[in-house]
Amino acid sequence: MSDFNKIAEKMVSRRKVLKSGVTFGLSSFISTSFVNSGSSMNEGADYVKFKEISSSTSDTITLAEGFNWNLLVSWGDPLWSTEKEFDAVTRGDQSSQRNSFGDNNDGMVLFSKDGKNILVVNNEYTNLNIMFGNNSSGKPETVDDIYKGMVAHGVSIVEIKKGINKWKIVEDSVLNRRIFPDTLINITGPAKGHDLLKTKDDPKGLSTLGTWNNCGSGRTPWGTYLTCEENFNFYFSSSNKNINISPEMKRYGIRVNDRGYNWAKVDERFDISKNPNEVNRAGYIVEIDPFDPHSNPKKLTALGRFKHENAELVMAKNGHIVVYMGDDERGEYLYRYVSNGKYNNDGDASDLLQKGKLYVARFYENNTGEWLELSPETTGMSSLAEICVYTRQAASLVGATTMDRPEWVAASPVSNEVCCCLTNNRNRGRKPNAGGDNTSINGPNPRQNNQYGQIVRWIPQEGDHTRKEFKWDLFVLAGNPIVHSGLKAGSKNINEKNIFNSPDGLCFDSNGYLWIQTDGKYTNTGDFQGMGNNQMLLGNPNTGEIKRFMVGPKECEVTGITWSKDKKTIFVGIQHPGEKGNSNFPGGKNSLPRSSVITIQKNDGSVIG
Repeated sequence: MSDFNKIAEKMVSRRKVLKSGVTFGLSSFISTSFVNSGSSMNEGADYVKFKEISSSTSDTITLAEGFNWNLLVSWGDPLWSTEKEFDAVTRGDQSSQRNSFGDNNDGMVLFSKDGKNILVVNNEYTNLNIMFGNNSSGKPETVDDIYKGMVAHGVSIVEIKKGINKWKIVEDSVLNRRIFPDTLINITGPAKGHDLLKTKDDPKGLSTLGTWNNCGSGRTPWGTYLTCEENFNFYFSSSNKNINISPEMKRYGIRVNDRGYNWAKVDERFDISKNPNEVNRAGYIVEIDPFDPHSNPKKLTALGRFKHENAELVMAKNGHIVVYMGDDERGEYLYRYVSNGKYNNDGDASDLLQKGKLYVARFYENNTGEWLELSPETTGMSSLAEICVYTRQAASLVGATTMDRPEWVAASPVSNEVCCCLTNNRNRGRKPNAGGDNTSINGPNPRQNNQYGQIVRWIPQEGDHTRKEFKWDLFVLAGNPIVHSGLKAGSKNINEKNIFNSPDGLCFDSNGYLWIQTDGKYTNTGDFQGMGNNQMLLGNPNTGEIKRFMVGPKECEVTGITWSKDKKTIFVGIQHPGEKGNSNFPGGKNSLPRSSVITIQKNDGSVIG
């Protein structure tokens, strides 16, 4: 019997009908339906019907028939009319970048209020070889270079409007704004004022400067944006090369050298030998009010400190706010936050993301799981503040389940199911995580040296997102049936027509269908033969069907998705095209590759999802 069939037989034998009516009993290891899990999906006219497309290696956007795309905004496009158009020769300077759209756009949300449409977009990082490709070294060489790279990070807030044929930026809107790594940000939650967050420049630990490496996103019912700090460690370094880096810093990836950004050369905050506590002030979710350009963003320490991918906020039946979060690191964890208070449309929501309980997930082999509370009592740590700063250590102490890089989490608006992309993990079954925790094969992470990834799915007990118990299965196990059999071929809903690897971005549309975006290998050879460029697919949670809808240009990641209020436009992010020098998107032949946001519409102008 093959490894695949052994695991399938084991899991199928354990599946039972849930009290809520949810069924896990499907063959071939992967369940393709949570039957009667809450509300039925809308299978009606609004469902996105299209003929799936083939993989592609073209340097452009490839779309299903009946749809079209347009470019909305690219790195370096000015947000104010006082700024000149992007200069592909110089790639701009610090001043022009401060007034322009940031680089490597990732998660985003479109807000509509009082007739205005405000698009808030994360700018995760920069590709040094592209931004500084006009330098002989391909790296920042001057102080202005370093600052230019710095302010290309953060968040871009832009008003947009729909013209006759396409959407465009509203230059000079009073709501246009950039959030930078040097923007004043208030600290909130349990760690506010704690000794671990106090620095020479902020001896009270009440505020900090900036947010950077902003990956996924989220939105709240009260109209604010959540931006998530991920690989914040890449920017810290030490002028003392003999420094003894603490175990706490090592767990978060802090090293003597940074990734070539050189921020410590212009700002001592990023020199760990001079400001060791500064690293404790990064790695949080940040809340931004998109309609108040004068407001200070808030770092939400109550939601924990780790490499945040996105923040999926759900309002439970009883009114409590629940936030699901993944820590995008090999062998790290999946988290949940539950607010102490309840949301009231007419009430003050300011403390709902500042006072609550933090949990981490444990998955069992019998397709059940539970959320383990992270408290001084359960972890043995001294305080909730310490837990909110050293969240990874807290999760290790309670024995949570190590996961294959938890990326985006998405909750269905029409049922109670929640999904999370486990993008890949070359260390699974081979070496422990950075905290020394065991990463042997386990239920939701069933493959050693996992190069393809999977999507885990769970439903809370009795459909209540505040309950500690849940049932889980795998919606899909990505793989390649062209070159493999068994587990590496993937689950039964993977075939030669829809193969992909490294699911990353994830979002349910208003009808309950699941949009999957990838950030994986695009060699189109060997184990990845037939997969082509990174892509976006549509999944049907009821049937398990997955169809390829869009393919991005060369060497890009497809990430970030949001809809217009009328659901007739999808906004999608194209990040780092040509990261290895082999793309000219979006300008075409001989042009500089630039991360961009595109819009997708139906040719007949009807609703999409």
